[in-house]
Amino acid sequence: MSTALVTGATEGIGLELARVFAANGWDLAIVARNQERLDATAADLRASGRTISTFACDLSLDGGAQALFDKVQAAGLRIDALVNNAGIATHGKFADIPTADELAMLHLNVVALTQLTKLYLPVMIARGSGNVLMLASTSAFQPGPYMAAYYATKSYVLSLAEALEVELRGTGVRITALCPGATHTGFTRRANMSGETRLFRYNGMDPRRVALAGYRGMRSGRLIVVPGIINNLLAFVVRISPRKIVSRIAGWLNQVPD
Repeated sequence: MSTALVTGATEGIGLELARVFAANGWDLAIVARNQERLDATAADLRASGRTISTFACDLSLDGGAQALFDKVQAAGLRIDALVNNAGIATHGKFADIPTADELAMLHLNVVALTQLTKLYLPVMIARGSGNVLMLASTSAFQPGPYMAAYYATKSYVLSLAEALEVELRGTGVRITALCPGATHTGFTRRANMSGETRLFRYNGMDPRRVALAGYRGMRSGRLIVVPGIINNLLAFVVRISPRKIVSRIAGWLNQVPD
């Protein structure tokens, strides 16, 4: 029986990913900060007949990733798929955003993701099998004024996945970067936006569709998965367009209209 470890599994894309894995016969180890929400999510997921283990952990804190790994190991769980989904965003002018908020985001989006991957890859490589699914974003393909550090974290995730794909050839371990565009998940609320940006008003996907695309891409061994025709088109266009123009358009889209 295969088990997937899903971080940030109680809402948004993470919750939908957990549901998709469970619907496809996977047992789950789900991770989030709030135990009450974890318990409610686990009860919902157990309706699929799968075994669901819960781990309350704040991955934005120093030592969070190691603590999670140790708890999962102590529970005797073999993790066949690591789903690095947990992430947060900040919004506004870089100079105005509190430093503590930016650092917490960097720790969760970059440091914890990196550490969990480093902890699980040697285990998977020694076993000769495994999957790592990382939540990147179409934000990874260009700079993003008014969400500057957030876009940078997603560029890191995509770059890391692309590099690891080369290093992991022949090991039996596969890596996938899921790069959704704007998705209706409560993202704007968690990023403390005053309202929906133009990007969310003009383009937004259902998280279920994103999760299905990510799962199917992982199972088929794809390195980069960009859900949706419009998102694929945008990801292509920004790669061939002048960076200054791309940055200005991204900045316009990332602003909340009056």
